[in-house]
Amino acid sequence: MSHLLHRAANAVMPVAVGGQGIELIDAAGKRYIDASGGAAVSCLGHGHPAVLEALHRQLDRLAYAHTSFFTTEIAERLADCLIAQAPVGIERVYLVSGGSEAIEAALKMARQYFVERGQSERRHVIARRQSFHGNTLAALAAGGNQWRRAQFQPLLLETHHIAPCFAYRFQAPGESEEDYAVRSAQALEDKILELGPGKVMAFLAETVVGATAGAVPPVAGYFTRIRDICDRHGVLLILDEVMCGMGRTGTLHACEQEGVVPDLMTIAKGLGGGYQPIGAVLLSAAIFEAFAGGSGFFQHGHTYVGHPMAAAAAMAVQETIVRDSLLANVEAMGDHLQERLEQRFANHAHIGDVRGRGLFRAIEFVADRSSKQPLNPALKLHAAVKREAMARGLMVYPMGGTIDGAQGDHVLLAPPFIIERKEVDAAVERLGDAVDAALASMPAGST
Repeated sequence: MSHLLHRAANAVMPVAVGGQGIELIDAAGKRYIDASGGAAVSCLGHGHPAVLEALHRQLDRLAYAHTSFFTTEIAERLADCLIAQAPVGIERVYLVSGGSEAIEAALKMARQYFVERGQSERRHVIARRQSFHGNTLAALAAGGNQWRRAQFQPLLLETHHIAPCFAYRFQAPGESEEDYAVRSAQALEDKILELGPGKVMAFLAETVVGATAGAVPPVAGYFTRIRDICDRHGVLLILDEVMCGMGRTGTLHACEQEGVVPDLMTIAKGLGGGYQPIGAVLLSAAIFEAFAGGSGFFQHGHTYVGHPMAAAAAMAVQETIVRDSLLANVEAMGDHLQERLEQRFANHAHIGDVRGRGLFRAIEFVADRSSKQPLNPALKLHAAVKREAMARGLMVYPMGGTIDGAQGDHVLLAPPFIIERKEVDAAVERLGDAVDAALASMPAGST
């Protein structure tokens, strides 16, 4: 009997005992291709010697010092590294322990920024439906994942949501990409005007939508219009790159491909690659200067912010990505992964879309390709695919409610940056077999 409360209360879980490269190993010796990086976390795979060496070295030097008393050399080095590679205008780093903490901190920064500037009436946050920003209460309130929000709704602060930029589902027939970008972005301005001049403090969006909708990239021009709307109305732009950032889409920051610079940006998963819990908020000079020239502090903090061991892991991960030119491999293997997925599912009756960027890809399931009608949610196809994939030694990241929180199924793929062509091929073949087996297990006539 397990005394752990697992995510599924009655789950019987395989026991992970080791990891090597892109594989995890359970207690029975079975190996699993980690084609999702856990939850898009393990960007260097498992057991990477450079990271393990850095952790041993830091542990021998210093494991912990509270940031109300000390800074540390390794935290300062990591901040220097992140700012050297950040978009122009981003000048400071606030280290935390994960993505939800990063979102909480970013929302508080946005609020305090306006308080420091004498605009305390700015309090509204606008985000998008079908996004996920974390499981703490403010992050959950900002997110648009209805299934995660539902039972906690009475505890959530007031937030406002607009439609996502999701071309496969919401671009109208005959509508050009440019026209769809304009229409999608206009929803933000409409909501700002509805809430009232000087009332909105921030717009929060995943640059490439992750788990909730499945690697959904924006259409060209969408974020440049969003940036312009935010600027005209004095609203801060917060980009959530917890999942899609730190190299996952082929550039270090996904927003580089959009040609925009946010006021605040959250990062996490690929920052430390799972070797230690770490996240960060990257903030603009203007926000820092409001704090420094006002109250003189950011009114927030957690016990483990700036943790030396976490900073050491992240520093080693980022140095390895640069030294081994892994962003080039993300781009090359991402193209190969897209090609192999398209080949494997080209004529598949129940795969409607194959999408994403870099090593951040997804397949979306449908009952009918021409109408894009989703499968019956009661079938829980996404869960069946996960089960069949695990049986074949493959880890993928499935989700239901792709379209609106209830309808739709997809599977997300986010393998380590070190993956090679033959490993991509093996992962796609196992996924194809798992999909076919999952569909075959559905009740007759249900698909």
